Amino acid sequence: MECRLGCGACCIAPSITSPIPGMPNGKPAGVRCIQLDDNNLCKLFGDSTRPKVCLQFKPDHAVCGDTNEQALKIITDLESRT
Repeated sequence: MECRLGCGACCIAPSITSPIPGMPNGKPAGVRCIQLDDNNLCKLFGDSTRPKVCLQFKPDHAVCGDTNEQALKIITDLESRT
């Protein structure tokens, strides 16, 4: 599956414990990453400072669903289980 441009669910729903440029302590679940632009695109995409956890995330229908809204709901639900 290819990432849906402008979704941003993986940059909002999960907690990220590793440092992110501009967010040295990572980010809590449900908080929009500071590196997510107004079009829900990662400002660090392709940049060497992008966190390893972000590089390792691969879109999958089981996680991303069919719409951006489904992706946010699924990832939020998965985050609440961990």
